[in-house]
Amino acid sequence: MKKKNSHKIAISGMIIALYVAVMFFSQSFSFGQFQIRIATSLYSIAAVYPFLIIPLGIANLLSNLLFGGLGLLDIFGGFFVGILTAYACFKFRKLSIYLVAIPIVLIPSLLVSLWLNFILNVPYQVLLISIGIGQIIPSIFGVFLVMFLEKIQLGKKSNINE
Repeated sequence: MKKKNSHKIAISGMIIALYVAVMFFSQSFSFGQFQIRIATSLYSIAAVYPFLIIPLGIANLLSNLLFGGLGLLDIFGGFFVGILTAYACFKFRKLSIYLVAIPIVLIPSLLVSLWLNFILNVPYQVLLISIGIGQIIPSIFGVFLVMFLEKIQLGKKSNINE
């Protein structure tokens, strides 16, 4: 049992590092008017590996802290949005692989717009649209990522049966 837990902790650390690295290399277009956060596509991994729900929230918190969070509300809000989005990806996957895209677009758009409206004094609807547009690309990447991960899992299961 300890070996399994240590594997999950190691994988969690690697996913957090990957999220932060992707944010580092994409920060020039992750914090603008259209926040195209490629790293948010990683939330979809929780659809296949639900133990990553909390680590993905931590990854969002760290990236906002390191690369451009607009204060504590944005930093900790991002943490909760990350957890909620990853959890929703896990739940939506049970219905269809394609539905994983929905929380990646909707949850950050609806929730991040709330506090950015307050912090930046920009109308909520404007922020909702701009963040939503920016999340379309990561949501598509997220669906492909889940497809890829599930294909790998199927390959492992077929190798076990041989």
